[in-house]
Amino acid sequence: MLSSKKIIELRNKYGYSQEDIASRLSMSRPTFAKIESGEKKINKIEEEKIREIFSFYEDIKDRADNNIRIDLPKKDIKKFKEILLYILEKVGAKPNVGMTVIYKLLYFIDFDYYEKYEKQIMGLTYFKNNFGPTPKEFVKVVEEMKSENEIMDVVSKYFTHEQKKFLPIKSPDLSKISAQELEMIDSVLARYGDKSASELSSLSHLDTPWASVNMGEDLKYEHAFYRTEPFSVREYEAL
Repeated sequence: MLSSKKIIELRNKYGYSQEDIASRLSMSRPTFAKIESGEKKINKIEEEKIREIFSFYEDIKDRADNNIRIDLPKKDIKKFKEILLYILEKVGAKPNVGMTVIYKLLYFIDFDYYEKYEKQIMGLTYFKNNFGPTPKEFVKVVEEMKSENEIMDVVSKYFTHEQKKFLPIKSPDLSKISAQELEMIDSVLARYGDKSASELSSLSHLDTPWASVNMGEDLKYEHAFYRTEPFSVREYEAL
């Protein structure tokens, strides 16, 4: 049986938060925290699901070690940080923009850019959960940015809901973002920046990359080429 120590080791190794794993196990974060602390034992089904989550990455490592080409998102964390600062500078103070809205804005930026230009802008890895596409790298990178005094988080009220917001402390380095990339980011912010978390979650559920994988699985960038209206941002030649 997987030990709580091993679960923590794997979670940290691949940049997951407790909230990420809890969501994929369909349990609350406090319940998962009890598993990691040893207060709660996992059952066979939960253990199999945890092994399934991490076996993908272990398999990738083994195959990469054997010099087999692996087609994975090409992460550009430095660019992600600058784009996040840009997003927060533009719309972070809006009352509707909390963490869930930021997740969806990042998703549409990444997948719209990939569909239109066939190359990645940030290359984040998104997995499917009940609230829509969720970037795996977000929590770890945000903690780094907070420790480096680049952003700060605050808790506010949005209608009756408690909302976690992020605000920029420093300005983005726009020299790290091309004019073409800025055009796409601004386009996404114009289309989706005023929508609520529930509106964006519902929208993302209709987009092909989210709809074409099972709950808990990673979204595939290639599925952006099979989008339908109103999500497609590319003009395709008629067959």
